[in-house]
Amino acid sequence: MASNKKLLVLPGDGIGPEVMRQVRRVVDWMDKRRHVSFDIQEGLVGGAALDAHGTPLTDETMTDALAVDAVLFGSVGGPKWDDLPFEKKPERGLLRLRKEMDLFANLRPAIVFPALADASSLKRELVEGLDILILRELTGGVYFGEPRGIETLPDGTKKAVDTQVYTTPEIERVARVGFDLARKRGGKVHSVEKANVMHTGVLWRETVTKLHETEGKGIELHHMYADNCAMQLVRNPKQFDVIVTDNLFGDILSDCAAMLTGSLGMLPSASLGLEDPTTGRRMALYEPVHGSAPDIAGQDMANPLAELLSFAMLLRYSFDMGEDADMIEKAINNVLDAGFRTADIYVPGTAKVSTTVMGDTLLRELDKLSA
Repeated sequence: MASNKKLLVLPGDGIGPEVMRQVRRVVDWMDKRRHVSFDIQEGLVGGAALDAHGTPLTDETMTDALAVDAVLFGSVGGPKWDDLPFEKKPERGLLRLRKEMDLFANLRPAIVFPALADASSLKRELVEGLDILILRELTGGVYFGEPRGIETLPDGTKKAVDTQVYTTPEIERVARVGFDLARKRGGKVHSVEKANVMHTGVLWRETVTKLHETEGKGIELHHMYADNCAMQLVRNPKQFDVIVTDNLFGDILSDCAAMLTGSLGMLPSASLGLEDPTTGRRMALYEPVHGSAPDIAGQDMANPLAELLSFAMLLRYSFDMGEDADMIEKAINNVLDAGFRTADIYVPGTAKVSTTVMGDTLLRELDKLSA
């Protein structure tokens, strides 16, 4: 197969390089065993870019991200850079990628693998078989709205302002993705906001309701306040199929859903832009939900499975390689069934392994599945 699948790999900080290394091993395996090749560029982002270039994302790396078919991202941040000005913080590199690539739809699945049902903080009966998808609007809302900032008042105290802003088209396009995803899943969408206290919530509910009337045939639509949704995620999570919500609430709810699965180390994500009507190409960035975990960085103990599951999502959504994505996901499931665990998901009676050994084990399982 021609090597025309262009990837930009941005390992970032903390455990990012360690978990990305295991993905690169799977990429090499695919080249040898599946005859699937990728053109891979690697760049710096976050604290690594700050140390090398004085900025969390260079213009050159941003240009590279806009030119490739997909970006695979690791993690950014750490205490080393905590005291930097807001605009220089490592996380600004990721926010710039999301904004300039116009990655408005963030897909965060929360799937409980059968072998990990007891690793969840909830009872097995509440999470066993769980498969929900949180769709977070990613380029609008309070993280980007203006005005924003901190000012000193005449009496010497300070005032901070963050502005929550949404337009009808921003809400429509993410809700449309939610309906499309639900059609391929369980056919149910929960639209989540705070229409009881926020004007953006009122507009969100009105817009989603109208879009459902015109484009939501066959989709069961429910509206829910964000605080109730958080409660329901830990009370009865299997009532959900697709949750569509804004940037702030999506950030919070997806991390809440993470703990249903037992570990942030198990959650992948995809951030997608609009499909180009001429080329069919869609800007896309894939990343694990977990952070840079600086406390365990460099110790070969991080869980690489979220990064690997993010790579599987990349194969599925950017290259329509569903068979290969399924194989990686099945290999991960089999490795977990066999009792292999990194420290974050370890329980007595299982085998605690390092990041590298988890990668070794996964490659052996892929060999079996491809035989």
